[in-house]
Amino acid sequence: MTFVPRLAAVLIVTIALCGSSIAQSRRTQNDSLPSPGSPSEAQIRDRLNAWTVGLAGGLLEGAPIRFATEMARVVSDGGVVQVLPIVTRGPTENVNDLLYLKGIDAAIINSDSLEEYKSQVPQIQQRITYILSLFPSELHIFVRPEIRSLSDLVGKKVNFNTQGTAAAYSGPLIFSRLGLDVEKMFIPHPVALEQMRRGEIAGVVFVTSKPVDAFVKGKWEEGFKFLPVEYGSKFEDYYLPSYLEPADYPNLVAKGERIATIAVQPFSCSSINRTTPDGTIVASDRTLIGWPSFFSMPSLVLLHAEN
Repeated sequence: MTFVPRLAAVLIVTIALCGSSIAQSRRTQNDSLPSPGSPSEAQIRDRLNAWTVGLAGGLLEGAPIRFATEMARVVSDGGVVQVLPIVTRGPTENVNDLLYLKGIDAAIINSDSLEEYKSQVPQIQQRITYILSLFPSELHIFVRPEIRSLSDLVGKKVNFNTQGTAAAYSGPLIFSRLGLDVEKMFIPHPVALEQMRRGEIAGVVFVTSKPVDAFVKGKWEEGFKFLPVEYGSKFEDYYLPSYLEPADYPNLVAKGERIATIAVQPFSCSSINRTTPDGTIVASDRTLIGWPSFFSMPSLVLLHAEN
């Protein structure tokens, strides 16, 4: 995958620029003392911890943790810099982990999940800084043959995957913006897809990078399809326009056709002020690597924080 090596190169540059502050914040005075012979266990421990970054990914079944693992593979450079992918409750919970959980230096999140933090953490825009873009996560609304439009889903069962996944957060939020009142379900997608085949569920919602194996490799009867979602003003704050095309799903999208949808565009971030248990806000001295308007850029975000 050509994107990952390119991302790794950017991350390495980013770590070079802002990683020194990580190390500086974690060094002990003993590190500066000359050490005769072999380094002590304390020196080895401090050196390793100074250049180790805890990256909150997400649930084991989600794309973010797999991406975090790939990042760790290509960024970690022979023991000098180590990225540790961490399984969490999901990208929608990672903001809270980044703000308050010890050992989390970076996190992958959906930017639309920050909506709920506007009231909880009013200064969050000043406490988080982007680093770079990650992979886009497209909205897939896949439905049964009798469903012909979004309005046909009203009052029917629609699955949004398990709680903690991107679909479980972003899906209901998007449906609310579309004015669609459906019977929401949160069961594993493989189970839901089988129920949909039997007519027990009207549709499923995925929010992940295309192509999705379930739609590429699965055998679907005629009439099963993706519903279009047109990009408009109601999605300008967190989302971007996108399309599902024949190259993505040759068995579900006809040649010459493309289905409009929206995407949660990934971003990475650097710098955050962390609140200590006694309520003190500790200011980060990270180098700023770009700063788009935080609440106007749709994104899956990689964030960076002080310990």
